[in-house]
Amino acid sequence: MKTNKLFPQVEGFLHGGDYNPEQWLDRPDILKKDIEYMKEAGINTVTMGVFSWSVHEPVEGQISFDWLAEIMDELYENGIYTVLATPTGARPAWLDEKYPSAMRCDEMGVRNHHGVRHNHCMQSPEYREKVRIMDSALAERFAGHPGLLMWHISNELGGYCYCDTCRKKFQQWLADRYDHDIEKLNKAWWTTFWSHKFNSFDQIDPPYKNGENCVLGLNLDWKRFSTWSATDFMKFEIDTLRGAGATEPTTTNFMEMFYDYDYHYMKDFIDVISWDNYPELHNNWQTDADQLLERSFNHALFRSMKKDKPFMMMESAPGLVNWRPFNKYRRPGMHELISMQAVATGSDTVQYFQIRKSRGSSEQWHGAVIDHIGTNDTRVFKEVAKLGADLKTISEVAGALSDNKVAILFDWDNRWAIDDAWALAKDTKNFDKTCMSIYNEFMSLGVEPDIISSDMDWSDYKIICAPMLYVLHDGVGEKIADFVRNGGQFMSTYFTGYVNKDLLANLGGFPGDGLSQVFGLRSEEIDTLYPEDKNSISIIDKAGKPSYSAPVSDYQELLRDVTAEVLARYDGDYVAGKPAITRNSYGEGFAYYVACRTNQNDIEFLYREMLEHAGIAYTKLPVGVEKHTRFAEDAKYDFYLNGNTEDVTVKDVAGVELLTGENVSGTLVLKGYGVAVVKR
Repeated sequence: MKTNKLFPQVEGFLHGGDYNPEQWLDRPDILKKDIEYMKEAGINTVTMGVFSWSVHEPVEGQISFDWLAEIMDELYENGIYTVLATPTGARPAWLDEKYPSAMRCDEMGVRNHHGVRHNHCMQSPEYREKVRIMDSALAERFAGHPGLLMWHISNELGGYCYCDTCRKKFQQWLADRYDHDIEKLNKAWWTTFWSHKFNSFDQIDPPYKNGENCVLGLNLDWKRFSTWSATDFMKFEIDTLRGAGATEPTTTNFMEMFYDYDYHYMKDFIDVISWDNYPELHNNWQTDADQLLERSFNHALFRSMKKDKPFMMMESAPGLVNWRPFNKYRRPGMHELISMQAVATGSDTVQYFQIRKSRGSSEQWHGAVIDHIGTNDTRVFKEVAKLGADLKTISEVAGALSDNKVAILFDWDNRWAIDDAWALAKDTKNFDKTCMSIYNEFMSLGVEPDIISSDMDWSDYKIICAPMLYVLHDGVGEKIADFVRNGGQFMSTYFTGYVNKDLLANLGGFPGDGLSQVFGLRSEEIDTLYPEDKNSISIIDKAGKPSYSAPVSDYQELLRDVTAEVLARYDGDYVAGKPAITRNSYGEGFAYYVACRTNQNDIEFLYREMLEHAGIAYTKLPVGVEKHTRFAEDAKYDFYLNGNTEDVTVKDVAGVELLTGENVSGTLVLKGYGVAVVKR
């Protein structure tokens, strides 16, 4: 299988992170010591300039990068490369004072004051002009520098702006989306309800907190527009760099399952996917292994966005973060485990925020490689250095890709629409958790899924699960039918195919868009259960008799017109005896439907059956153990990760364990929080 290293000029993996030398320009002794420590820790890259605007341009028009060039040159001379950021995530005070349109308006339409970060209006012409000048100057000075690896666009883009400029842009975006036909919008948004019809696009406001926020189509389109607006700003920065001569690849750091923007849309406009990974470990509501599985799901989400190349873990925390209700240090061994999990799932980088702790301000107690004590003998530094050495040991894995045959559908607008729907229960919809629970079930069988959208290419997959696919994009019903007809295994659940892309209910029964024929059923009702409500389903064995029961929670659908084979029936309530899980033969494949919410482990038989039909091998792993695989042209690398504090034995493992150089044949013993990389 083809490999694709992100940065051929770097041997192996990138190891490093955010470095802010502008905070220490008056301490050349510290800057010198930083380079010594970075080399000792195996750090070969830094990200600079993320929040450096006020140093680049302390006064309007007086731009100087001499300090940055000097440090960048010295780093390169010491074998340390640079990811260079545009500084647009936070603005200097002079800019907001002179150009107030650069500051966002909140959901009441009130202009923000200067401060914090990520609060710029992405459509402000005045702000964009200052960004154009800054980014052009950066590219003219640093494009082609031998130590420059890539351009980091802004930082953690997020949030909405409700200013007049954005309101007018939104109106124009809507006009383009609905072919400048206001009646087409009225029909799509069903505005005759509550007499909310519009006569022109100019009458439409964003969903202000003190305005119109009950038109669901408006709410959804506002989120789609906000994704477009952020992407438009990101593209503006990239185009500016390119226009000034930059040819290096680009990225922007995404965030964990970030709610504000549809990353599946944004991904197409950057060269490399990167994201910031801050697990909440050692908490009091779940095991470390369960928290690690949440990280694994996120890694899969970002890896799947560009399957032809590795992704980047752009930020993580050495030691701890400082912004949670409880800021707990990672226990010994966990730093290596978290970092190797990123590599196992497809990252070619382990990067941190930050290299050296800031002496003051809000992140002065956020974790860093070099602490305020300023020595190289802290526990955190030693763990970072050990990881640096281990990354060099497995450097041959860099560039290897994943080749997964199972996928889970995760559409951002489906997620938004479910949360905004006046249906079901307010607090138990849990679309994200439902997707994760299915992911976790496959992972327990040693099978790693990708996380994809309805609009992506499905041709590589043999199994696709689409939990709560409430919104059906145009053509997706036909796409599902084709997938199953051609031999695929497709599983969906309750609350599937209820509305179209405009959130209009599909008429004629659910799931709509022709899927009733694919699944061999229709849903007549979906009932919401209180926590104390009790029901269960009986799984039917091959002889047609009940074999065991599984509890039902939150939601249960009443199915009708069922021609599919029934795999489970409800035990009680008014749906007693009715089908709860079905399998429908359609063409060369099977379409499965789970009409109620139940623990995925209780219906493991379903996943085993889909894997067997698809010809995908699986092995039940010990609880708390993850397996991930990366493929190179002439080798396969199996990563085994133990999220338990206790030692665990994994069976049926064979190959060379790269970290120790030992041959493994039969069983593999993983220490608590242990990692193994087995080449075969």
